[in-house]
Amino acid sequence: MVAFHASALDGVARNPALPTPLLLRLLAVAGDGGRPPRDALQRAGLPESAVVAILAHPDPGARSDFAMSARAEPAQRARLADDPSPRVRAALAYGPEVYDPRTEVAPLPDAVCARLLDDPVPSVRTALLESPHLPPSFVASMAAHHSAAARREAVRAWEILPPDARSALLADPDPEVRRAAALRECRRDARVTAGLLRDPESAAEALRRGLLARADAERCVAARTHLPALAGNPSLPPDLVERLAVDPDEAVRRAVSLRPELDEARRMAVDFTAEDADRAHDVRWVRDGLADPGVLRRAATSAHPLLRRAAAQSPHLPPDLLRLLARVEDPVVDNHLGIHHPDTPEEVLLRVFARLGGTFSAWMAETHPRFPREGLAARYADHPDGHHRRLAVRDPAATPALIERLSHDPVLWTRQAAARDPRLPLHRLREALRTPELASSAGANPALPEEEMAAVLDRAGVHRLGHTAGVTSPGRARP
Repeated sequence: MVAFHASALDGVARNPALPTPLLLRLLAVAGDGGRPPRDALQRAGLPESAVVAILAHPDPGARSDFAMSARAEPAQRARLADDPSPRVRAALAYGPEVYDPRTEVAPLPDAVCARLLDDPVPSVRTALLESPHLPPSFVASMAAHHSAAARREAVRAWEILPPDARSALLADPDPEVRRAAALRECRRDARVTAGLLRDPESAAEALRRGLLARADAERCVAARTHLPALAGNPSLPPDLVERLAVDPDEAVRRAVSLRPELDEARRMAVDFTAEDADRAHDVRWVRDGLADPGVLRRAATSAHPLLRRAAAQSPHLPPDLLRLLARVEDPVVDNHLGIHHPDTPEEVLLRVFARLGGTFSAWMAETHPRFPREGLAARYADHPDGHHRRLAVRDPAATPALIERLSHDPVLWTRQAAARDPRLPLHRLREALRTPELASSAGANPALPEEEMAAVLDRAGVHRLGHTAGVTSPGRARP
């Protein structure tokens, strides 16, 4: 039996080969401050027996972790809608925390959202309204809700709301609801825009997006009112656009340079600079058209760096535009392609990996479907940078001897990558399991024998089902 290091338990909890009986042992952990590891609670494809054990777990923290699992089916998570703990219901209402923009989270059913919206505890209702995972159909349904906060959120579905619902929101008794609705409607109504301009809290956004009467536009230009916002307004008269194109404020000139109606010659005649930190997602017309072939072509073929960066955020780039942007010598474009596009060329992904290093590159190498695998062992196994030597582990042709050698690499991340690899010889895998900095990676290795996984649980005090110490049998959950 191997010596035990606490991190090995976390590794076993995420081991894809963990047998169901051992998973159920992990899920039964309770009492004395104990809680099942989050990786056990948020595994993909949990069997029904595991879901039942989680739903009945006495620790609300364990149930909350499951409620926020991006890997669980919505119907499984929805079974917590009547949980006795407001903390759990709030976690369910908000939903999974997602850090990968390529991850899509299926929303809870509308009926479950409606129950959570009417929950007696305010924190649950607030969590639901702040959730990024609400289905549009449900957002639209909130337009007639008795809660002003819900009606305010309903304006997010403005374009699919029927005319009578829009009119009701524009005349809502709550001033915050009226303001939110007006900021949506002002794009098509100059009178609504004029009203918003008299409100200091909404003036800047109204100038950015609202339909402007010429008199209002001239007055704001003369008064230099929120000029960077005004410079991007789609309805700004052409002569005022020309005036702002030579404004002494570079932020104003840069906003003019991003206007959608400019041809390429006029755009690049504007005097502006674009720093690496400039945010491409501020280009609203490109951001709103990331699935529009015409918008993508105009932005991707532009010489304007911010337009190219904005286009690079689209997962819908056709092959010719993807190849074009892959040749742009802009690290921000490379980063966006690597994050957002599933077919990013290998050379771009390797450039990002080499330039950034750290956890971002590791995440990209492990999750991007096009990140290369073949040939990496020959190319990187003896690279002077340990960050690159880690790539050799990805190669299907890497031998067990090479994996074992890399498990002794001077760089920790390379050793950990080798410790997770199922080609690692068993004797070395057992050594890694009792090495503190490698125990978690070794515990997650799918080649780890079942008896070794069981030994980790034994040493961690995770008792066999039916024992009383440290274990609570599935039963009624407590708030």
